[in-house]
Amino acid sequence: MQIILFGAPGVGKGTQAKFLSEKYQINHISTGDILREAVRNETELGVIVKEITSKGELVPDDIMADLIKETLTAEQNKNGFILDGYPRTVEQAGLLEMILSGINDKKLFFIHLTADADIIVKRLANRRACNNCGYIVNLDLLENNNKCPKCGSVNSFVKRKDDEEDVIRRRLNIYESTTYKVLEYYKGKVKIIEIDGTDDIDRVTKNILTKLEEFSQ
Repeated sequence: MQIILFGAPGVGKGTQAKFLSEKYQINHISTGDILREAVRNETELGVIVKEITSKGELVPDDIMADLIKETLTAEQNKNGFILDGYPRTVEQAGLLEMILSGINDKKLFFIHLTADADIIVKRLANRRACNNCGYIVNLDLLENNNKCPKCGSVNSFVKRKDDEEDVIRRRLNIYESTTYKVLEYYKGKVKIIEIDGTDDIDRVTKNILTKLEEFSQ
């Protein structure tokens, strides 16, 4: 099974991807995680990515395409995967279509999570990153506000530059003007599953699973 999770920043793609990954035993591939790791490791690519994302701008297609192709063709993803945060442009969608055509003939599911912009701003502005391991959390969903649930560090959470409201608004403007066109690209190519991402997390998951089962028949 191959799944593309699509939607604006902060709509809940990462959260749902983790549930789906466990359910179907396929890898959750987050371009955000790939890029953040490059930034943390301060690689040549990471330095470039940090400069771009700190301005709320998109990473160039050529950089992303190389990362995606290398990841999707890896042995651990031969049975399927969940793409979270890619493609973000029509050009990337075209590149992805070519990449997938050379991998296998598994069915592609396109899940579109929707949400109001103001709700997204509130969600992202409330995110924090662990300064020790990089784990991302939402303070509203964190049981212990001082302890990282991944590495156990205490008082290690910091607010990232790209979670500041002005940067979030800029990212949403880019999404509306550029990324949203990807949805039009896929219309007529694959069945598109529309899900309200502002619903309760468990209900969103249930709705996705119901639609996937329906579309798999």
